[in-house]
Amino acid sequence: MDRGKVQGMMVMPQKNPLEQLQAKFKEVENNFRGWLAKQSLPVEAAVVTTTSAAQGAAIGAFMGTLTNDVSSSLPTPPQASLDPQAVASLKQAQALSGGPLVQARNFAVMTGVNAGISCVMKRLRGKEDVQSSMVAAFGSGAMFSLVSGMGGPNQIANAATSGLFFALVQGGLFQLGQKFSQPPAEDVHYSRTRSMLSSLGLQNYEKNFKKGLLTDTTLPLLTDSALRDVKIPPGPRLLILDHIQRDPELKEKQGRRRR
Repeated sequence: MDRGKVQGMMVMPQKNPLEQLQAKFKEVENNFRGWLAKQSLPVEAAVVTTTSAAQGAAIGAFMGTLTNDVSSSLPTPPQASLDPQAVASLKQAQALSGGPLVQARNFAVMTGVNAGISCVMKRLRGKEDVQSSMVAAFGSGAMFSLVSGMGGPNQIANAATSGLFFALVQGGLFQLGQKFSQPPAEDVHYSRTRSMLSSLGLQNYEKNFKKGLLTDTTLPLLTDSALRDVKIPPGPRLLILDHIQRDPELKEKQGRRRR
C-alpha cells in the first residue's frame, strides 16, 4: 500500500465502551417505557409492581447480609414468659434485622406496593403529585407492617399507624425534593434570554440581564444603550442585537411595537 494512501486513511476514534453500554441501556429503557405506556392499566401496574419488587428484593437481600449477624444474636425466649409489649418489641427487632430472605421479602413488598400504587394513581389522576406519593407510601407502609409482623397483636391498627408514618415521611421528602428541583420563580421570566445567551456562548452575562430586569418580554425592545447600561461589553452587545434582528418572532414583535 502506498504511503500516500496510508496517510490519507482516516483513523476512526475508538468509542468508550462504558459510554456505549450506557447509551444502549438508555435506549432499552426508553423502548421499554414507550411499550409500557401503550399497555392497559392492569398490565402496566403489574409490570411496574413486579420489576420494582425485584429491585427491592435485591436491595433487601444485600442489606440482609449486613444484618444477618445481628439477627442471629437476638435472644429467642419463650413467648409465654413475656408480656405482649415485649413480644411486639422482639418481633420489631427481628423484622428490622432479619437475614437476606427476610429483608428481601420486606423490601420487595415496600418497593413493589409503592410503585404499583404510584402507577395506578398517575394513570387515574394524570399527574404525579404529593397526594399520590403519600397514598402510595401509606399502602407500602401498611403492607410492610403486615408482612414483617411488626407491632403488637392489633395488626390492623399497627398497619394504619405504619402507613401514616410512611405517608408523612414520603410527603415531606416529596415536598423537599420539589423545592430544591424547581428553579427560582424569577428564572421563569428569563428562559428565552437564557436560551439565547447559551446559543451565543454568552451565558456569563445572564446575571447582567437579571440585574437590569431585562426579562424575556424586553428582548424585542433591547437597544445598544440598554445593554451598555447593564455593563455588557461592545462585542457581546453586537452579537445579542444581531441575534434579535435575525430571530423572526422577535423581529415581528419589534415591527408591531413600531406601528
